[in-house]
Amino acid sequence: MSGKKAVYFINTDRDFGYVSCHVWDILEEEGFFTEKAGFSFDGQEVMKHTDAAGDEFYFVPTHEAICLHYEKLLPEMNEHFADFDISGMVTWHEGAHALEKVLTVHSLGDVNSGEYGAARPRYMRNLMLAVEKNRKELGLDDFRTVTEATHWSGVHHDVGDPTLLKKFPVAMVDIEVGSEPESWNNKEAARALARSLTKIFTDDGRRVHNLLCVGGVHFEPNFAEAVFTQWGENEAFGVTHIIANQWLGAGEYENETGVERASACIDAIEGGIEAIVFHDKMKGCYKDLVRALGQKYNVPIYKHQKLRSPETMEFPN
Repeated sequence: MSGKKAVYFINTDRDFGYVSCHVWDILEEEGFFTEKAGFSFDGQEVMKHTDAAGDEFYFVPTHEAICLHYEKLLPEMNEHFADFDISGMVTWHEGAHALEKVLTVHSLGDVNSGEYGAARPRYMRNLMLAVEKNRKELGLDDFRTVTEATHWSGVHHDVGDPTLLKKFPVAMVDIEVGSEPESWNNKEAARALARSLTKIFTDDGRRVHNLLCVGGVHFEPNFAEAVFTQWGENEAFGVTHIIANQWLGAGEYENETGVERASACIDAIEGGIEAIVFHDKMKGCYKDLVRALGQKYNVPIYKHQKLRSPETMEFPN
C-alpha cells in the first residue's frame, strides 16, 4: 500500500469557463466519487477516491479557477492539502495563435519575476502518459497530447502575486483542453482528462532523466515529444519547467539577474536536473545564459535536435 495523495481543484460553476464542469460530471458518472472526504473547501463538499494501491485522490469543487483567488484560498489549501504529493487544476486553454485540439499538462511559474512552483517530473510524466493512453483509447485522433511553456494564469489575469506560488508547498500542474470552443465542449476530450487523474501515480518504472528546457515557442514540439521519448532498456526524459523564447525576452533574462532567476527554476524541480536542452534558434545572450547554468550545476547542455537521439546523450552518474 503506497498511500500517496493527490488533489485536483475543478471549477464546477457553469457560468465560469469551460472543460472542468464536463470533467467533474464525468468523474461523478464514472464512479470516481467513491466517498465524501469529510470536509468542505470554500463552502463546497470535497469528494474522494481511494484506489487498490491505497493511493488517495481528492476532488475539490471550486467556484472559479483557484489561480484567480489564490491568496484567499491559500489558508484552506494549506490546512487540508499541504502534505500531499501532487496537485492539479483542471481548466481550459486559450490564447492568440494557440494550438487547437490539444490535451495539455504544464508546470506553474512566473518567468518574468523568477518565481517558480515546485515541479515533480515523474508524476507529471505519469499523468501525460495516462492522458495520451486515454486519448488513443477514446479515438481522439485529431487531438494531440502536449506540454507547454511554464506560466501561471494568476499573473496573466492580474490577480495573483507570483510569490504566492511558493506558499503552497505541493507541486501543481494545470490540466487543460485547448484551445477553441469546439475542443472545450468535446466531452470525450474531457473524458480523457477525467480518466487520467487517478493514474498520476501509475509508473512504468523507467529511469527518468530530468531536463530544464529553454527556448522555442510556447507549445514547443521538440520538448512536447520528449515527454514520450523512451530508449534503452528503461530510460526516459522528465520534462516540467520550460522557459520559452517569449518569456526569456519579456523577462530580460540576459540581464544580471537572469542566472539567479533561471536557477530558481532549476531548484524548483524535484531531484534537480541532469541536463539542459535549448532551442538552437535562441539569441546568443540566452545561449550564454544556458552555458552559465550548465557550469553552475555541472550538467551538460544540448541543442534540441539531440532529443531525437537520446542514446547519444551523456548524463551525470
